[in-house]
Amino acid sequence: MPSGRPNPFRFAGKPPAPGARAPDAPPAREPPVLWRDPPHPATLDEETLLREITMDRQRSGGPGGQHRNKVETAVVFTHPGTGIIAQAAERRSVRENRPVALRRLRLALAMGVRCPVPDGDQRSALWRSRCDRAGRIACNPQHADFPALLAEALDMAWACGLDVARAAARLACTTSQLVRLVKDHPPAFAMLNEARRARGERALK
Repeated sequence: MPSGRPNPFRFAGKPPAPGARAPDAPPAREPPVLWRDPPHPATLDEETLLREITMDRQRSGGPGGQHRNKVETAVVFTHPGTGIIAQAAERRSVRENRPVALRRLRLALAMGVRCPVPDGDQRSALWRSRCDRAGRIACNPQHADFPALLAEALDMAWACGLDVARAAARLACTTSQLVRLVKDHPPAFAMLNEARRARGERALK
């Protein structure tokens, strides 16, 4: 359910329509939404995030027998302030699909929402705990912390004009580690490269 707080989003141009940013959709050239009231929504704990979003249930299609055609087991989460959605329908129950859809929403928010980064050392406690003194980032892309780290990495990249070396320096990690983190979520890596090409920069490999 929405929280009832004032909407801190500001749109650059026309807001994305609901359903326009499904998890596997091609990335937009520039992230469309600027979040002006930290923390980034992808970093919220589950209980808080669930208060900020809406959930719908739909009938599932595809394999799984008649049960999936008759029972609303598909879960669709929508973040009302942005129109960003994520869904899961491959499991046989709402209980199983719900955490899958929520993780996909976190990843979609990490990609589709940018939070301004002030000057200075703005690394989160989570980032500091995951990045050692040698500049190595330790986080499996399947871990619950990954969407928050991805959001922080992308926020810094955009704050540094898509200069990943500069972003890595501000995050106290190596450039290769920062690129690897983003690359662990291929849609985010494609989005970053598309944005860099649009600004005349070479694509990352």
